[in-house]
Amino acid sequence: MLNDLSAILADAEDQERGAWCDLLDPVTGRATGIRFRVAGPDSRTQAKARLALSDELAEAADADGRVSAEAREKARLNSLARCVLAWEIEEDGKPVPFSHANVVRVLRAATWVQAQVDAFAADRRTHRRTR
Repeated sequence: MLNDLSAILADAEDQERGAWCDLLDPVTGRATGIRFRVAGPDSRTQAKARLALSDELAEAADADGRVSAEAREKARLNSLARCVLAWEIEEDGKPVPFSHANVVRVLRAATWVQAQVDAFAADRRTHRRTR
């Protein structure tokens, strides 16, 4: 229960450590074996990702302040990728090195992957530790 400041601060610190998101097959609902460790919505990591998103959108704006749909989508995926802290994923039987570029590549692979990671990143319940 978040009944005082120390509990709120502890909850935010838990969210900074992240929680594991097990990707599920979008048709069968079975675990794929791919896991992302994702920072929670109240974490410093997500706060920094939101600021970077704003900066990226500002840089992409034209003279009239418009940002193309392509630039917005690129910024959105970059922001989501910044929320991923670690992963367990293989390609051709070998672990894929963890990097921002590789996370973006996996997120771009399928919208269902993006949807699951995005929903998990936004869900405070998945990041709450029982006290």
